[in-house]
Amino acid sequence: MNEPLLALRGIGKRFPGVVALNGVDFSVRSGEIHALLGENGAGKSTLIKVLTGVYAPDAGEIRLAGARIAPASPKEAESCGISTVYQEVNLVPSLSVAENIMLGRQPGRAGFLNWRALRRAARAALARLEVECDVEAELGSLSVALQQMVAIARALDLRARLLVLDEPTASLDEKEVAELFAIMRRLRGEGLGIVFVTHFLDQVYAVTDRLTVLRNGERVGEYDTAALTRLALVGKMLGREPAAENPSSAAPPAAEPGAAPVLAARGLARRGGVHPLDLELRRGEVVGLAGLLGSGRTETARLLFGIDRRDAGELRVRGVPARLGSPREAVGHGFAFCSEDRKTEGILPDLSVRENIVFALQARQGAWRVLGRAEQARLCAHYIAALRIKTPGPDTPVKNLSGGNQQKVLLARWLATQPELIILDEPTRGIDIGAKAEIEQLIAKLRADGLAVLFISSEIEEVVRNSTRVVVLRERCKVAEFAAGEASVDRLMAVMAGSQGEPGKAGPA
Repeated sequence: MNEPLLALRGIGKRFPGVVALNGVDFSVRSGEIHALLGENGAGKSTLIKVLTGVYAPDAGEIRLAGARIAPASPKEAESCGISTVYQEVNLVPSLSVAENIMLGRQPGRAGFLNWRALRRAARAALARLEVECDVEAELGSLSVALQQMVAIARALDLRARLLVLDEPTASLDEKEVAELFAIMRRLRGEGLGIVFVTHFLDQVYAVTDRLTVLRNGERVGEYDTAALTRLALVGKMLGREPAAENPSSAAPPAAEPGAAPVLAARGLARRGGVHPLDLELRRGEVVGLAGLLGSGRTETARLLFGIDRRDAGELRVRGVPARLGSPREAVGHGFAFCSEDRKTEGILPDLSVRENIVFALQARQGAWRVLGRAEQARLCAHYIAALRIKTPGPDTPVKNLSGGNQQKVLLARWLATQPELIILDEPTRGIDIGAKAEIEQLIAKLRADGLAVLFISSEIEEVVRNSTRVVVLRERCKVAEFAAGEASVDRLMAVMAGSQGEPGKAGPA
């Protein structure tokens, strides 16, 4: 126990303009399940990629069972005894289960496969996990849970000593999670070291022995899971220690009493995304959606805007049942949506500022009602001035603008459609302090102008400061709702942590 199975010491990794990891230490013992935790940008993914040979570290060393290693690829990491199973199973769906388990190591001679030996070896690999599966079935025909079991069987058949599970439960239901945890415990009993990357605190306390928290590319600390309360854990992930209750006086006033909901959800749910929840959005209010990464914030927003199809529940628009089966239908009802991923789901980088701003309005009007160049110029000039978009001119490619100004262009695009409801998913992420303040001022103006706003942010202070009501999500469930003036940073942290900040009832197993 004195010598860890895995030891990363002083790991550093830089990218242009970004320090992704700064002197990070991380260790895993044989026969333990170790959680790696942190919010977006904490450095978890970069650390895993350094460990598995995707990235070469700029500083530090990796030791496995006391020997220094420097894998230059995932294949080299596997040859050292480090195997990784990702949330999105990285196998070949068109091949059989047996072919996937034995891929690259198929038994045979003189170019001919020994199919009987291949199937026998695959069955043995699955038997180690006590998983029953037709090894001749096409992998893509299996459930996500079974595909992950196949990926784990393959990883172990590669003689892994360390198994990295990167968000393995994100697409599993409760029964499938329980089955995976049973396998993890069995492997722990065999002496395997397991790195478990997850956003779900209940799962951390259910199955892990120790945990390491990263924040902003640095290690916050390493802890025994049972010794750290949930509230303390959330505080370490967010960089804020729990303090006495102090309800905010800075929150904006609530919407006028009796205001009818623009959009109301009842029992809204999607398997693997959100458990049934109720939510109302009224004119003249900002509803903040708070929760840790993986709590279901973005999934809720996507359901409300028709990007994802709901499996259960009802939506009402201005009191009338509505299907909202697509973003086009949502836009037709006067809704708008700014995605958290402005690079891939927001801006059209090679188009101009003007073309980006008029895009949604033109799409809503249709191909037969083309906006004239003069009208485009008028709209563009208005929003460049109103939102203080810093650009050399309206015909500048939007990719040449700063992140904050790109975000303002996205807001202008939707405001040009004159929506009644706007969903803002992380509108201030990755922008400078000045642009952030301007966007917060804009949110206040939208509320004052009578819009309904759903505001999602991983910064709890922002949620409290800008919201008239706050809804808290945890583990994909709505767990609390606070009226104006009732929310505070510390109160939200306690609810996000759950169980009044105490360790999980089940504790490490």
